[in-house]
Amino acid sequence: MTLTVSRLANGLRVASLDMPGLETAAVGLYVDTGSRFEPAPAHGVAHMLEHMVFKGTRRRSARQIAEEIEAVGGHLNAYTSRDQTTFYARILAEDMPLGLDLVADLITEPVLDAQEMNREREVVLQELSQARDTPDDIIFDDLQEAAFAGQPLGRSILGTEETIQSLQPEDVRTWLDEHYRAESMVLAAAGKVDHDTIVRLAEERLGGLPSGKRPEGFAAHYTGGEARTSKPLEQTHVTLGLPGVSYADPDYYPLLIFATALGGGMSSRLFQAVREERGLAYSIYSYASNYAETGLTTIYMATGPEAAGDAVSLTLETLLRSLDGMSEEELHRARAQLKASVFMGLESCSGLSEQIGRQLLLFDRVIPTKEIIERIESATAEDVRRAAQRMIEAGPLSLATVGPSRIVPSLNKLQAYLS
Repeated sequence: MTLTVSRLANGLRVASLDMPGLETAAVGLYVDTGSRFEPAPAHGVAHMLEHMVFKGTRRRSARQIAEEIEAVGGHLNAYTSRDQTTFYARILAEDMPLGLDLVADLITEPVLDAQEMNREREVVLQELSQARDTPDDIIFDDLQEAAFAGQPLGRSILGTEETIQSLQPEDVRTWLDEHYRAESMVLAAAGKVDHDTIVRLAEERLGGLPSGKRPEGFAAHYTGGEARTSKPLEQTHVTLGLPGVSYADPDYYPLLIFATALGGGMSSRLFQAVREERGLAYSIYSYASNYAETGLTTIYMATGPEAAGDAVSLTLETLLRSLDGMSEEELHRARAQLKASVFMGLESCSGLSEQIGRQLLLFDRVIPTKEIIERIESATAEDVRRAAQRMIEAGPLSLATVGPSRIVPSLNKLQAYLS
């Protein structure tokens, strides 16, 4: 496989990875902006833009967008995260010009019609309501808000009823004009692709994007905090949060290994201790989230209301015991899981397109797979133990619950136990 990266005159990076043997391709436009860059009055505007571009462009109606991609058996979609917005197409290789044209059309030609926005506003409000009706969905937003209190990084991606209702087409247009700058975007394609063709098409359709970078964001720092949402549910959903690290931090891989060994699978310490040995939770796992300057390590569990107290206590006890170090066998399994995830991602042109786009945005280079594997393998047991100890000492615990939580101890009690 051959990766090639070019830069257009306006600063847009264009990357392609030719994957011999495939007859399909994926192309995505990766934008270095998301909900964490929104000012408070425009909370939800990044996600609203993602919705509105599919409601019609100057060249295509919403129906034509859907019909053109599906007429060739392709898939066109988008998503918004806290630090990135992505528009992508998966198509047969021969239909790459159409896929790229559709992706470009969404961000260069959107109409942003007021009547369409009024209709789509209701769709977003329904999406928000659906999220709030799903306890193992909203609880992660609650934890994020508690962990990064009073900061854009702590806000939900969808917005609130008030901000969604207040957003107008001109707000969306302003966001598009200010944040969708060529130097803050990457066009990445993978599969059966020809780089020269991709560059030519990108120049035709995206060469007119304004140069420069998006405005600077709002710096974030972990605070810790507590959020409890009472709902008449059969289960109690609990998340615990601790400070994480940035993508570029030397402890990125050691902490990733720790989170995986702690709760990344059925052989993990938490799954074995809380579910298998005590039967206190149906679901329990841990993972690490990372951002440009900070991060969040999360433990999630779904448990019976009467068992919630014991489940949380055993979880913290298991976490504390893990700080003394994990066996080489445990760390070997965690490393194997992470390496397998890396290699499995190489088999998907969609996954590779996203990996290329995201890494170019984050590091201005694509990290070779060999380098990633070496970093995973070179993290020693002492590196993992030290990174975990650093996490515990870096800041207070965060707690979020959804459902009956009477038996879940207060954050102060949990913090005292952890200390």
